[in-house]
Amino acid sequence: MQRILLSFLMIFHFLNSHSQSIEPLEITDEWLASIEKLAPSKTTISTDSKKKILVFSKATGFYHWTIPHNIEMLKILAKKTGAFEVHVGYDIEQFTKKNLKKYDAIILNNPNPAGPERDLFSDLLKANTSLSEEQIKTQAPKYEENLINYVSKGGGLMLMHGGIVVQNNSVAFSKMTGGSFDYHPKQQEIHVKEVDKNHPMVKAFKGNGLTHVDEPYFFKNAYFDYNFRPLLYMEVDKIEGMKEVADEKVIYVSWIKRHGKGRVFYSSPSHNAHSMQNPELLQFFLDGMQYVVGDLKCDDSSIGKK
Repeated sequence: MQRILLSFLMIFHFLNSHSQSIEPLEITDEWLASIEKLAPSKTTISTDSKKKILVFSKATGFYHWTIPHNIEMLKILAKKTGAFEVHVGYDIEQFTKKNLKKYDAIILNNPNPAGPERDLFSDLLKANTSLSEEQIKTQAPKYEENLINYVSKGGGLMLMHGGIVVQNNSVAFSKMTGGSFDYHPKQQEIHVKEVDKNHPMVKAFKGNGLTHVDEPYFFKNAYFDYNFRPLLYMEVDKIEGMKEVADEKVIYVSWIKRHGKGRVFYSSPSHNAHSMQNPELLQFFLDGMQYVVGDLKCDDSSIGKK
């Protein structure tokens, strides 16, 4: 009995020490004040023009609790630096050609779609219109095309964490964003590192990378074309709970790329609002915003297939 009890205690200690469950944070005055204090007071690149940004934040499938926190954080970055004008959108009409033209960049703030179809525009049409199934099948691709054309003609696109899932089964969308979501193991402490410590987009981390608790995203589809300039990576042998052994030694979790005349920035960090307590991450997001609107010029050439 004593051996059984000892074994149970050892297993319990192991599970408890390796568990990284994080409770959601409330958006309180204190939390807002802390982000205000940690946020950069000026942009990396000085600019006289205020850029207009749409932060699309409607999830029809899995709901990331950090969506409203991201909105508040982006508003703080915009207000504190005076470099951006942030507008928050939730409905399908945000993706009409006419409406997209209003903005210098779009931020997809975890708008995860539902079901195996992983088609946000179809979901939004079902929720906001009385169209038939056949009409939705015809109309939904037009909204995806609107967004892709918007970027290819010079618009900016920033994808936060689950934003990459928006049209997860679309080849065209995957090529534009640099990849599609495959799966993620359990939340755990991850040390993401800079691919090139001298790249302007990662200078915020000062060569130390970022250690935080997050969902380690793995990718598929266009990801393996490596048609992007990687910024941050995680070491595969440090990740627990993978569904299979990965051939790659590293997985890129953030990158920038060109799509036509437009610019795309993807950041898998972060799933949890707790990560925003790292001022380096706030600076990284701000630099990403400056990159997609065209203010921050840097090497965004693709590395191509390995």
